[in-house]
Amino acid sequence: MAVAAAPLGDAAVRCVVDDLAQSHALHAAVADAQLPGVVNVVPTWRCVVVTVTHPMFVPSVLDFVSGVDVTAAPPRSTREHQLTIHYDGEDLHDVAARCGIGVAAFTERHSQADYVVAFLGFAPGFAYLSGLPAALSVPRLATPRARVPAGSVGIADGVTGIYPAALPGGWQLIGRVDERLFDEQLTPPALLAPGDRVRFVPA
Repeated sequence: MAVAAAPLGDAAVRCVVDDLAQSHALHAAVADAQLPGVVNVVPTWRCVVVTVTHPMFVPSVLDFVSGVDVTAAPPRSTREHQLTIHYDGEDLHDVAARCGIGVAAFTERHSQADYVVAFLGFAPGFAYLSGLPAALSVPRLATPRARVPAGSVGIADGVTGIYPAALPGGWQLIGRVDERLFDEQLTPPALLAPGDRVRFVPA
C-alpha cells in the first residue's frame, strides 16, 4: 500500500495511513532510514509527521515515503515493559461504578490487558497506550484538574495514559506507577517509545 503524503507547512511532511500498525511501520522505516535533514518523526493513530531542518529536504522525504509499503514492512523489534502500578487513583471507585463492576474486578481487567504505546504526545514522555478493554472505557473529566501528580495512570475515551510529570489534565485517574517515565539526563529521555509493549503489574 502506498502512503498518502503531502508537505505540511514548509519544513514537514504529513503521511496518512490506515491504522496504528501502519503508522508504526512507517515511523520505523523513516527513523531507520536516517534521511538527511530529518529531525523528528512522530506517529499518531493514522498519521506520521516528519519534520526537517529546511524545505530543501521535503522532496527527498516525499520520495522516500512514497516507496514504503506499510502493509509489507517487516516488524521492528520493540521493548517490553512491566510497570508497577498502585491502584489508588482518586477516580478509581467512580470509574469502576460507571463500568458496572467492583474495584477489584476493574483492576484485574485493567492489569491483565496487553498494551501498546501508540505514540507520545501532550507533554514529553506522555504515553498514549492502546489496548484498554472496551468495557473499561470512560470519558474524560468534565473539568480538568490543574495538577496531576507525576506517574499517575489515567484512562479516557478508550485509552490509558501515563503522566510523566506533574501536569494539568482531564483523564480519569485510576492509579500510579513507580517507574520514572521521563528523565532528560538519559538517552533517550523517555522510558517508553512508540510500538513498545506494556504490562501493568499490581504492587
